[in-house]
Amino acid sequence: MSPGEIDDSPSPHACARVLTDAFAREPAVSWICGSSATARRHWFTATLDTQTALPAARRYTLAGRGGRPVGAAVLTPPATTPSSIAQARWAARTFTRCGPRALGRTLRYLHTTEAEVPDGAWTLEFIGMAPAAAGRGGGRRLLDRLLADTPATAGVFLTTADPGNVPIYRHFGFDTLRHLTAGPLNITAMHRPATA
Repeated sequence: MSPGEIDDSPSPHACARVLTDAFAREPAVSWICGSSATARRHWFTATLDTQTALPAARRYTLAGRGGRPVGAAVLTPPATTPSSIAQARWAARTFTRCGPRALGRTLRYLHTTEAEVPDGAWTLEFIGMAPAAAGRGGGRRLLDRLLADTPATAGVFLTTADPGNVPIYRHFGFDTLRHLTAGPLNITAMHRPATA
């Protein structure tokens, strides 16, 4: 891939590598995984392997210099959940590779946020840029592309525990639905209505 090119079918592992770096200081992932890059990598790999197996799930990467991915995004379609077997496999991998704290905190975060998803909305699970590529417009290109590609007749939902992200998402048409709490996290649930 050439720099700036967006891949709309990268492997979950390519996305996990980028997001491991992109979320190194993000509050929710830090609370879940601690400061360990290894735990973050295993957590993202297990999580993305599960989410991207959902029918119609979407993932994207943005190439940087040398064609290596420097940005990634993952969306899941409305009203889909992994099978019981996939959930059990994810839980076992997370417990084994990241520890019981990561498993428990992930489940707590999901329990807090999943009920907020508007009926029929897609969920932007993750979007992030590698720190060395941040601030150069790549995240905007990635978000513009995924919003244009996604047939979200009921809009797109997301959550963020980073208050600095809220104005960025507002710029893209997301409205705050509710403020939530999980452990020490202050989470903002946001929704972008469908556009005509």
